[in-house]
Amino acid sequence: MTGESFDRLFINARIAAMTADVKPYGALQSSALAVKSGKIVWIGDPDDSPAKEATGPATEVIDLEGRWMTPGLIDCHTHLVFAGNRAEEFEMGLKGASYAEIAKAGGGILSTVRKTRAASEQELIRESQSRLQAMMDAGVTTVEIKSGYGLDLETEIKMLEVAKHLGEMNPVRVQKSFLGAHALPPEFAGDADGYMSKVVHEMLPTIHALGLIDAVDAFCDTIGFTAEQVRELFKATQKLKLPIKLHAEQLSNQHGAEMAAHFKALSADHLEYLDEDGIKAMAKYGTVAVLLPGAFYFLRETQKPPLDLLRKYNVPIALATDCNPGSSPVTSPQLIMNMAAIFFRMTPEEALAGFTRNAAKALGLDAEIGTLETGKRADLAIWNIDHPAELTHMIGANPIHMRHFG
Repeated sequence: MTGESFDRLFINARIAAMTADVKPYGALQSSALAVKSGKIVWIGDPDDSPAKEATGPATEVIDLEGRWMTPGLIDCHTHLVFAGNRAEEFEMGLKGASYAEIAKAGGGILSTVRKTRAASEQELIRESQSRLQAMMDAGVTTVEIKSGYGLDLETEIKMLEVAKHLGEMNPVRVQKSFLGAHALPPEFAGDADGYMSKVVHEMLPTIHALGLIDAVDAFCDTIGFTAEQVRELFKATQKLKLPIKLHAEQLSNQHGAEMAAHFKALSADHLEYLDEDGIKAMAKYGTVAVLLPGAFYFLRETQKPPLDLLRKYNVPIALATDCNPGSSPVTSPQLIMNMAAIFFRMTPEEALAGFTRNAAKALGLDAEIGTLETGKRADLAIWNIDHPAELTHMIGANPIHMRHFG
């Protein structure tokens, strides 16, 4: 570093680097971290010579006074862009209405589809911005946003354009996933094959040509699409050299995760009904398990993801808010970490890795973000805590001190 100066030097930090090493949390006590041109260029003892030699008048020195620093949090599975809410349906359900009765009254996912189709781009930006701001205020520096509440070409494009604009408007990285195969739209009632053909042959290539897709997702389950239908989508996705993700094994075991793994999917998500063969395939092909305890909680599920088997086969486990209007109206990563610990018996270190190192891998971004190492982006979260376990332990609190984006 001789002859150069840092842009920023954080000193008196306790650093949870979240590297996969023998130290819990990859912890470094009484350390410093230097940033130049948006990247981490040095980590170490502030009395070491690189820190002294590369610190000059142009360097902003920030004294963290013993606070903990972690990688910026990564929310790797959200449906953040949508119009309206489903609070009235929530109330109807608590008063005894069945899912069928709610749907007959105009509720369910198709109610969000109607509202999202009717909303303008500016209306969607305004509604979604408040949700994104809550996530950023909680330490999130990267968020994945899915389409899937349009189910027609025009609205799917609109949703992805909104996601793109949100990334341009805010100090946050937005990854956009095309989820046209989310549910069956009313105009294709009873014709799932016909709708999937439209997704594969019209929607996917058109939206890809617009440069709006970072990955392709689908919902493979009894109320979604069959593994064979999704396989056709993934074959087309593979030809376009796009990454693959999948909602799988949430309500039943359709062997979607195993199928997705054979396509070298970045992740398979939900996974309450995942079996050992699916886990073996995920381990073999490097597919991350993304668990979504917010939906598990909100839907009052009882079938838990097979944590012990995922650990046995060393499948990386990520966590996400699954922010959506119907089954996980959550914007707090800290709440999700607590749920993962309470419901799934994940350790606080596993939970934090789920929103950092493993979440980055679930987005194919682990070479750039997710751990604090030289050469990676300086996406940082600084916390008013005495131990990293507090991020999982606390409910309803937000101990963020500051957030640094690149």
